[in-house]
Amino acid sequence: MSMIIPQHKRVSGLSGNEIFCLNKLGMKPGQLCVGNSVVAIGVARGIGAGLSTLGGGEVVEVTNLVHEGRLRAYNRMMEEARKYGGVGLTGVEFNVVNHAGNLEFITTGSTVHQATANRQMAFSTSADAQQLYCQKDSGFEPLHFVFGNVAYSIGLGGNIMGSFRQLKRGEVPQYSKIFDETRHLALERIVQNAKQHDANAVIGIQTMISPLMGTQEMMMVGTAAHHPLLEKYRSNPVTSDMTNEELWNMVSLGYMPLKLVMGVSVYSIGLASGIMSMLQSLGGGEVSGLTEILYEAREKALARIEQEAERCGADEVIGVKTRVYDLGGGMVEFMVIGTAVKKIEGAKTEHDALPPQAIIQDRDTFVDISQEGGGLKLTGSSGMASATRSQRGPLAIIWMMVVFAFVIMKVFLGTHR
Repeated sequence: MSMIIPQHKRVSGLSGNEIFCLNKLGMKPGQLCVGNSVVAIGVARGIGAGLSTLGGGEVVEVTNLVHEGRLRAYNRMMEEARKYGGVGLTGVEFNVVNHAGNLEFITTGSTVHQATANRQMAFSTSADAQQLYCQKDSGFEPLHFVFGNVAYSIGLGGNIMGSFRQLKRGEVPQYSKIFDETRHLALERIVQNAKQHDANAVIGIQTMISPLMGTQEMMMVGTAAHHPLLEKYRSNPVTSDMTNEELWNMVSLGYMPLKLVMGVSVYSIGLASGIMSMLQSLGGGEVSGLTEILYEAREKALARIEQEAERCGADEVIGVKTRVYDLGGGMVEFMVIGTAVKKIEGAKTEHDALPPQAIIQDRDTFVDISQEGGGLKLTGSSGMASATRSQRGPLAIIWMMVVFAFVIMKVFLGTHR
């Protein structure tokens, strides 16, 4: 695909606060760059994805299609960035737009230049210029924007086995296994991507979960980086989902990230407990059965990240976030995620304090409420709905396959009349 030569030369996606931080680093703002790729799943991949979805676990066809689309968009953005020169690309991010069933993957970022002279493109990062200041001041040298993704489904097998298990109160191991393994696949892939760029750390990891093409996709984006105190982790880079501001604070206290840790637990309230809870709900007051099982599920997920942190030799796990997903049928998934850290001798920041411009959050001055029926979409509150919708993926793909088979048969019979 031949690229259109960009004509605009004075359009930057960087804010005033970001430009201030760049100036502190001896850099100046450059051009906003964009890359895109439109993909369709196609008949062959659609059938393959349908069969994979029925089996449960990763839906490789969707994972690969989405990964390839994002990678093409990223490479096209980088091609444009090189035309503008500069030493790096900041604020790299992905967006997805649905065009009548075809998905457009869009990648954007802004080039930065050395204030004294331009050099060849040296780095790309998911961090904006404020976060870039935090990274560099805490001793991390950004190398490359990296990402890892996985599309997955519970599948009919998991649904059938899980349905029997749902009759009993407690954890549903079939579901816990699928969710735990696939969520860790995204982390493994972002680490492998970082190793390709000779990094010893992946910092500022952001995790996004959303329904996609009849499946549920988990994607992680972050920055492959190098820190001189983490050389022994080059073969297995450390990972962190701390914000870059949090990272600076922990390094200033002498701590380094070791690993992004996750714990998953899928629980069922059970048939008998469900009936008792319903009866208790009618009378009002605390629903004791539901209270106990939800507490137990959280505790199991938390115990799993604690065990993972112990295995990697961490002192503690910080910034732990809890997510709850309603899977329907009286089942819920609890996922906890955080960063395991360890105190390392010599860890320190270049300066004793961050400038205010590095931590002030830019306020969005353009808000579009037209797509949500007059209401704002809150990303954090959409998790339950998106997770529930994703469980309908197998049925949606089965229906697509049935319709496709019907059309083929109709055409076949028509040609033999």
